[in-house]
This record gives sequence, C-alpha cells and structure tokens, in this order.
Amino acid sequence: MKLLRPILLLACLSITMAGASAQVSLTPPAAQPPAASPPAAKKEAPPKPKAPPAAKQPTASPKPAAAPKPAATPTPFPSPTAAFEDPNADLVYGAYQRGLYKTAFDLATTRAQYNGDPKAMTMLGELYANGLGVKRDYAKAADWYQRAADAGDREAMFALAMMRLSGRGGNTNRDQAVKLLASSAKLGNAKAAYNLALLYLDGNTLPQDVRRAAELLRGAADAGNPEAQYALATFYKEGTGVPKDLDKAVRLLQAAALADNVDAEVEYAIALYNGTGTPRNQPAAVALLRKAARQNSPIAQNRLARVLISGQGAPMDKIEGLKWHLVAKTAGKGDPELDERLSELSPEDRAKVQEAAKKWTGTTGK
Repeated sequence: MKLLRPILLLACLSITMAGASAQVSLTPPAAQPPAASPPAAKKEAPPKPKAPPAAKQPTASPKPAAAPKPAATPTPFPSPTAAFEDPNADLVYGAYQRGLYKTAFDLATTRAQYNGDPKAMTMLGELYANGLGVKRDYAKAADWYQRAADAGDREAMFALAMMRLSGRGGNTNRDQAVKLLASSAKLGNAKAAYNLALLYLDGNTLPQDVRRAAELLRGAADAGNPEAQYALATFYKEGTGVPKDLDKAVRLLQAAALADNVDAEVEYAIALYNGTGTPRNQPAAVALLRKAARQNSPIAQNRLARVLISGQGAPMDKIEGLKWHLVAKTAGKGDPELDERLSELSPEDRAKVQEAAKKWTGTTGK
C-alpha cells in the first residue's frame, strides 16, 4: 500500500547578493493549486514510547480494534493489593517514565488482570510494541491494544489503527484503521484526527476531501498538535479547503514553531524576516533560522547562509554563512550563487569554511 507522503512546503528565498545596501527578501513558497493537489502532510509515526498512563487519561500516545487474549500472559505481580492501595497513584506510568520497564510490565499486568484497567492494557501494548522490558512482539501488542480499544481507550484505538495501516501485528486493514482513527478522534485524540486528515488528503484509503481534512486538522490544531497546526497553516496560506487567510496562517505557524515543529520554524522565520502577515522582526527571524539550521533543516541552513553572507538581519560572517551553505549542500540543498561566493574566498578562508562544515557533517564540502 502506498504510504502517505510528508508535506514538503519548501519556502522559497530570494536574496539579492549585489551588495550590503541591497534588501534581502525571504520569500515563502509559491502557491499551489488548492483543490486538485492539496498539500500532503507528514505522516506521524507512532510516537516513541510515550505510553499512556495506567490510571489516568493520558494526553497522547502511539498509533492505533475485538479482543483475543495474548498468546502468552506473564505471571501476575505477586501482591496485587499493594499496587491498588492508592487508586490515584499512577505506579505503572511512573515506573515507565523512570525506565523501569520490567516493573511497569509487572504492575500493568496486575492492573489489567485484576482491575480490567484499559490504561494498563494500553501500556502492555506499548511495552510489547517497543520491546521495553519484554521481547518485542507485535501480535501481543495488537492483542492488548485491541482489548484496551474495546474498553474505550482512545490511545489504544490510535495505536492499533496505525498498526493496521502498517500491517504490523497482523494483516493490513485500512477499513478497520479508518474506523479506529475516527473513534479515537471523536474521543479527542488530536493525533488520530491529524492522521485521519492525511487519509482524506491522500485519496487512496478514503475519497479525497480537502474540506473534511481541513475540519479534522482544525480540531487537532485547536488541541495543540503542532503537525496539524503547520498543515492547517498551509491550507490557510493557499486557500485549500478553507478561505485564504494569511493572518490565520501566520498565527498557526507561530504556534507550531513554539512547539518546535522545524518546518513551521522555517516558514515563520521567513514571515518575520519579510514582515509578511506579521510585523517585521529580523533578529527574531534569524534566531529561528539558527535554531532550525541546528535541527538539520537544509532550507533553514540555506536561508541562514544567505543572511550571514549578505549581512542583512545579522552581522556579516562569510565563514559561518558559507559553512551553513556546505552543510545544506551536503543534505541536497545546493545553491550555485553561494558556490560562486565560496570560490571567491582566499584559499585560507575556504579551508576554514570546509573545516567548519566538516565538524558539523563529518564530511568535507567541495
């Protein structure tokens, strides 16, 4: 089955290199046809072990169906009463957070068997899916997720849905995955809403429906999901599935950038640099570009290189700027104009640039 493609919204940058007096202009991406080819969004893989708590409703966990028992059930924790003396004590999740996975496994097993706790069942699914404290076993993980999903746990629904989409722990079942995502999203799981939106955008599993995708993204964005905020920002920017609204787009980019979404950091930095949809703030823009560059965004590295070489928005630093150019070039983001600027350096300065780039990438830029 075809996997969803991530959103690639490359922010175009137009910087005049003629001289220090020329104005650098960082230009956002060109518009795309809104209806025929809606922007694809990044598929969200099941989060790394951020398993849902055992006794309370968690915030968000991995990716998501009737309930056969696991093939082998571990021996219960010796003293179940001790584990349940304080019903508010989240002993399972506490052990999980401290990396005590075997303890978390034993406690979760006890809770699942003696209390029928769906959160404990979800935890067991998480531990089996990631091989934490036990040998990785996708079939057992799917069984426990199924039990928890049948008991109404939205995190288990999401995790099991993602397993059904990928075919882990059983055969691929997109129809079941869609139902699980819809149920989880209805219960307020932002990640489920985001991934369901991707299926409406992809148009393979579900009929393509950009308006429905926008509705789902809006719900996930309102719940604070940064990937949904970034995706919805592109919708408002291009008028895809929603009325075009640059102000809303920029506000969403800002929210996603504050949540460390790298793509949003780059686009919001460009908006700040140019004063597009927000007051111009070049120092803040350059700071964001530096942050995204250090997070290995080739686009941010290229834009930062141009800013540093021109000296507009930041003190001129050709060595540092061309270092970022070589780093971006190593990642596939070439720039012939910056190649020319590199060739104009003295052999000594060019060696400094290449050495600085090598320290970052571990390779030598040419």
